Amino acid sequence: MSLKSSKELEKNVYELCVSASAEEFEAAVNQAYSKKKNKISVPGFRKGKATRKMIESVYGEGVFYEDALDIIYPKVVGEAIDEFEKTVVSAPSDVDIKSIGKDGLEMTMKVTVKPEVKIGEYKGLPLKKKASRVSEKEVNEAIEALRERNSRMVPVENRAVKDGDVVELDFEGFVDGVAFEGGKAENYNLKIGSGSFIPGFEEQLVGAVAGAHVDVNVTFPEDYHAKDLAGKAAVFACDVHEVKTKEYPEIDDEFAQDVSEFDTLE
Repeated sequence: MSLKSSKELEKNVYELCVSASAEEFEAAVNQAYSKKKNKISVPGFRKGKATRKMIESVYGEGVFYEDALDIIYPKVVGEAIDEFEKTVVSAPSDVDIKSIGKDGLEMTMKVTVKPEVKIGEYKGLPLKKKASRVSEKEVNEAIEALRERNSRMVPVENRAVKDGDVVELDFEGFVDGVAFEGGKAENYNLKIGSGSFIPGFEEQLVGAVAGAHVDVNVTFPEDYHAKDLAGKAAVFACDVHEVKTKEYPEIDDEFAQDVSEFDTLE
């Protein structure tokens, strides 16, 4: 039996006293000797040829105790936890070796156990069923969300850029005729009207067509994060490669079949 005793220290935390018999510990010491003897030098002996008693006489009786503890620890602790009447949910901590030697091994450790849950009286409690009503507005919003999710971007032919389009472009920014760091990109997809660029930038691309060159004139905001650009006028040389727009599926029975388990829109 590896578990010698247990006591509760605080809620859900116990101290276990774990032990190994003299015979068990002696077997572990012999294993440690077999494992380490080839690495230990003893005067007058070749490595691996000195007996355990000879090594202990030179280096001390406890020379193999640490390795023996490493060998026996998983077994005795595992057995102690199995013998414990509660479910342990943590690795042992605060391990304290009380005694180790010819008489065996004894140590204490802390473990956390699964808390006991006491369920009160719950049968027969009154519950009020809440009616769930879905409005027509909510239905339409859900359908629009599905429609948005199933949309796709398609190139626009023979049409100028308008609000809501996505423009694929190269651009490079200049202040006082000098290009500045971070102001250049190639094949960048910009949604017109998203407000993701400097105020006034996107609006100046409205009306452009694929293949056009546009010089966009803007002024950086005074609170712009790059202090060396804050409040300065800049020109962005833009080359528009492609204009794309979002194409939405028709809301009909075919759409319903594609996005749901239903056969009809109704």
